Amino acid sequence: MKKHHLFMAAMAFAMSAHVVTAQPEKVAAVAPAKTAVTAAGPLQMKPLAEQTQAALWASRVLGRYHYKATPLDDAMSVKIFDNYFRNLDSEKLYFVQADIDGFASLRTKMDDAINNENLAAPFAIHNLFLQRFAERMNYARQLLKTKPDFTLDETLELDREKSPWAKSEDEVRELWRKRVKNDWLRLKLAGKDEKAIRDTLDKRYENYVSRIKKLNNEDVFQMFMNAYATAIEPHTNYLGPRSADNFDIAMRLSLEGIGAVLQSRDEYTVIREIVPGSPAALSGKLKVGDKIVGVAQGNGPFTDVLGWRIDDVVQLVRGEKNTTVRLDVLPGDAGPDAKHVTVTMVRKKISMEEQAAKKSIIEVKDGAFKRRVGVISLPTFYLDFEGRRRGDKDYRSATRDVARILGELKKEKVDNVLIDLRNNGGGSLTEAIELTGLFIDKGPVVQQRDATGRVEVEADTQAGLAWDGPMGVLINRGSASASEIFAAAIQDYGRGLVIGEPSFGKGTVQTLIDLDRFAPGEKVRYGELKMTIAQFFRINGGTTQLRGVTPDIKLPQLSDMEGFGESSYDNALPWVAIKPASYTAAGDLKELIGPLQQRHEARIAKDKEFQFLKEDIDEILKLRKENAISLNEAVRRKERDAQDARAKLREARLAGATGTATDEPAAAPGGKEARGKVPEPTKPAKAVTAVRGVPRQDDGLQYDERDLAAEIAAEKAAKDAKDIFLQEAANILADEVGMLRTDTRMASRAMPYMATPRAGN
Repeated sequence: MKKHHLFMAAMAFAMSAHVVTAQPEKVAAVAPAKTAVTAAGPLQMKPLAEQTQAALWASRVLGRYHYKATPLDDAMSVKIFDNYFRNLDSEKLYFVQADIDGFASLRTKMDDAINNENLAAPFAIHNLFLQRFAERMNYARQLLKTKPDFTLDETLELDREKSPWAKSEDEVRELWRKRVKNDWLRLKLAGKDEKAIRDTLDKRYENYVSRIKKLNNEDVFQMFMNAYATAIEPHTNYLGPRSADNFDIAMRLSLEGIGAVLQSRDEYTVIREIVPGSPAALSGKLKVGDKIVGVAQGNGPFTDVLGWRIDDVVQLVRGEKNTTVRLDVLPGDAGPDAKHVTVTMVRKKISMEEQAAKKSIIEVKDGAFKRRVGVISLPTFYLDFEGRRRGDKDYRSATRDVARILGELKKEKVDNVLIDLRNNGGGSLTEAIELTGLFIDKGPVVQQRDATGRVEVEADTQAGLAWDGPMGVLINRGSASASEIFAAAIQDYGRGLVIGEPSFGKGTVQTLIDLDRFAPGEKVRYGELKMTIAQFFRINGGTTQLRGVTPDIKLPQLSDMEGFGESSYDNALPWVAIKPASYTAAGDLKELIGPLQQRHEARIAKDKEFQFLKEDIDEILKLRKENAISLNEAVRRKERDAQDARAKLREARLAGATGTATDEPAAAPGGKEARGKVPEPTKPAKAVTAVRGVPRQDDGLQYDERDLAAEIAAEKAAKDAKDIFLQEAANILADEVGMLRTDTRMASRAMPYMATPRAGN
């Protein structure tokens, strides 16, 4: 189910982890930006002068240079208006129809708001949203004073995105009554007593209010500008100054800071992870769970950061390398009145290895032989554009890292190589081209068509291959943009097998426009536009737009294909085709595909984990179709007991078959993008939550309500759990090696460039 709830998106800073880093001009110990709510109630936020100017300049750029240039007129105003309300309240839980009607006169005035540099209207809409949000949370907390009746046959609508706005206050209150009832029932089924349930939910709803209090002018402006940008086309976005800074950091895969991952919990900034070898680790004084309550620059005074939003704290902790930061720390295993510890550190350059390419080797038995499949997991197509421009010899790039890993895999004598691009949302177009060049000799990789219709062919010009053996690419619905360019090129050249499920379907190219160039001075920042400027096409003339890359070997489909992917956007560009580029296929794998698919299907038909997976998929699809969940305790207990019984049966069957059982789904990393001309990433795939072995029991809690150590342990267990899709992809590639080595004629047709493989081994 596709969600566009920008209230939650805007508050992601309070729910996500941040690695601390920044540039020197951002480290001044200043108070956080003006927030949306005071202790007395909602604060009426107003746009800043530089925001109204930034909106005007953005509209001029979008109206003239966008691939789908659209005039900012009354027709666009209607789209912006609808988009803005939908983004603020996608589930129709806060506004009522009368609220929408009350702003009806503004439906054709959003263009005037931008052109006349008067953004009072969108800010007024947001201010009403803040008011309605506070009212709904107050009502939810009032409901906790009474005990729900769980004997009634009531249901809760799970997805209200396509539902109408509530017609009255009574109707919207009824929606919230059922939501609170469901929250209560989940905790009750998890074994919580009445007092614990009330305390947990009261604190949860209070935290919702606390988070929204921390929204500021920049958040509101960015929401409105994205309502405008995405009304043109789904992958055009506005990045406020702070978002632009974080974007740059993420794409370099390196940063300057202390090497601690921070997270907000109960108004505290908590250390969630410490990067090995970083200043935070070398200090020996910090540990996971410690709370940062104050930050000081050098020998300066401490700034109290209790209750701050996470990105404001990060801005203070970040800084230029070789500068000093001091932290006032409350030990995580101590009470609130315990003695504080002062930790002094010198900031250094930190590598963000979690998003870098990684290798592993999977051994697959094939009769008397063992096939070794080298796996390269690539979460994003990263590139340090600035380092490359400066000529730094050690600049970071995905292609460089993969080339190094391929050299290592050669020495380890692997038989096949699998590039795992699951949930890789894209990145640098340059990297997609150069990475393809590691597996082909020379030739075109992708075609681009700009708004004028001019087609440009982007090619690999470097002779030679880093890997000339058989290979495969593993994709899923979360594989998008640059991932699709790479997978499509490998497929079109007949160079390797594409395995998995159909990819996202994003066939557009974005560039970053620095709006600061229009600012009157260095102290005024307008932010950036990530704007679609071209559409890319496969070298065979087709495009991945809407349809994505269709795998050669199809694995069981997990994702919601209707609710997630390019085809889920109502204003996505259409699928079209152009003239193919001139290229010569490296091989022809068609002869292999049929037998490999048959072997795959026969294997998973006997695999208990895949059988369990199919059961889970069927259950999720059923729930999604019904779009409702019972609020009757007896019904829910019966459903839970059935799930528990099934889980125990699975555990027994798996233990009997393998001697082990896993109890967590594998974690899927999200993709990020790179600076420059980029096909930008998508949101992480909304896959069906399918379990492997024993499903995780629903405890009714949210992530920040669980014990931090237990949550981290659960994540590690999920990460370490058996990845049945990766294993099956390796099985398929092992089958391919066996077929090629037992049939040299087939091998010569499939991979004529490769030395004749040794028969039988």
